[in-house]
Amino acid sequence: MSFPIVGDGKAAQAARWALAQQLKPYVWGAEGPRSFDCSGLVMAAYQSVGISLPHYTGDQWTAGTHISSTAQLRPGDLVFFYSDLHHVGLYIGGGYMVHAPRTGDVIHIAKIAGRPFAGGVRVAD
Repeated sequence: MSFPIVGDGKAAQAARWALAQQLKPYVWGAEGPRSFDCSGLVMAAYQSVGISLPHYTGDQWTAGTHISSTAQLRPGDLVFFYSDLHHVGLYIGGGYMVHAPRTGDVIHIAKIAGRPFAGGVRVAD
């Protein structure tokens, strides 16, 4: 699925890079280029624009400015789910994210609504 991402900053570029990884498989612990886990996809997307992030959701949670409301999210923001922060994706706009969901699934676009949103993190403009 294609998705128009507004913006030309590093965050928007990282989100576009992540979108280009759609249909690659989820593999726990993977950082690409053929497969990814959720935090590995986020790490690799930002690495593609020269920003270093750790490969652990708990550490990614502390890597930038916190955003508590989905209404304040911008393309490229990291979006975290569940109180223990065990899942992360990249916001792409319009209430959607791109993410590597679970074993047996592939990277794809999904709605944020209806998921246990824990918060967002902005690491770049």
